[in-house]
Amino acid sequence: MSLSRRDFVKLCTGTVAGMGISQMFHPSVCEAISGTLNGSRPPVLWVQGSGCTGCSVSLLNAVNPHIKQVLLDVISLEFHPTVMAWEGEPAMEHMFKIADEYKGGFFLAVEGSIPVAEDGKYCVIGEANHKEITMVDAMKELAPKAAAVLALGTCAAYGGIPAAEGSETGAMSVKAFFEQEGISTPVVNIPGCPPHPDWIVGTVVVALEAIKTHGLAAGLGEVVKLLDDQGRPTPFFGENIHDNCPYLPDFEADKMCETLSQKDGCRMSLGCKGPNAMADCFKRKWNNGINWCVQNAVCIGCVEPDFPDGQSPFYEPM
Repeated sequence: MSLSRRDFVKLCTGTVAGMGISQMFHPSVCEAISGTLNGSRPPVLWVQGSGCTGCSVSLLNAVNPHIKQVLLDVISLEFHPTVMAWEGEPAMEHMFKIADEYKGGFFLAVEGSIPVAEDGKYCVIGEANHKEITMVDAMKELAPKAAAVLALGTCAAYGGIPAAEGSETGAMSVKAFFEQEGISTPVVNIPGCPPHPDWIVGTVVVALEAIKTHGLAAGLGEVVKLLDDQGRPTPFFGENIHDNCPYLPDFEADKMCETLSQKDGCRMSLGCKGPNAMADCFKRKWNNGINWCVQNAVCIGCVEPDFPDGQSPFYEPM
């Protein structure tokens, strides 16, 4: 079944109101984006810094396409410390080998922030050639060789919890680290604690479609055009949660909740950060479209650059 480019992008970016990627992915999407670079699946190296692995867990919950399709048909995941079968020095050496073989043609996915204090010793990710490799070492070696970097989760995108007040590790975001080290590789921020699996898969889909249509350099340029001033893809982070919240009529009527168990009423009285948050959670929802934060509690603004300090306290009892 054929799929036009316009329909393809429409399906992938979630522009149909009230529908998320999990409900919109067309069966031919995986086929359309398979074999983007030089007739083969683009290599992806996934490294983990200071974080909780929640972004990886979230991605494994991808439904349509299923994570198996993403890994086997869309990309070639060459390194991921949580899901790969092998470990130790052979795995680390393979990672660096792929970076050299596909220089300028692989994608680097970064989960977690980058702690730079004490020469990066707060985060040792493995060994290679009988030498400890810190997250700082890995980023300096891999990032300049990558075609682009996906900063997955708020820790990688903005520093997140590891960089919150009181941290002694010097944790910083991917972009901040790049600016410090003079690395010019394009960065796409996909924040969230954790990010929705659709945001991750959808960004990859849009990027690969752009590359397939325009070529690597021009395609990445098209992707950059979709980013907001915080480096986030606007198809997923271009709408304000409060302005689109189903409880907005209650807010306008000054009908506020007194407890989280109250079904009706605006949650702002309990500390909801929806007015400060840009994401499409309200229509995409979580757990395969079953529910979302404001439906059961409050938005904590986890997609914003000042999370968690600037969004605290998360709950404010009446």
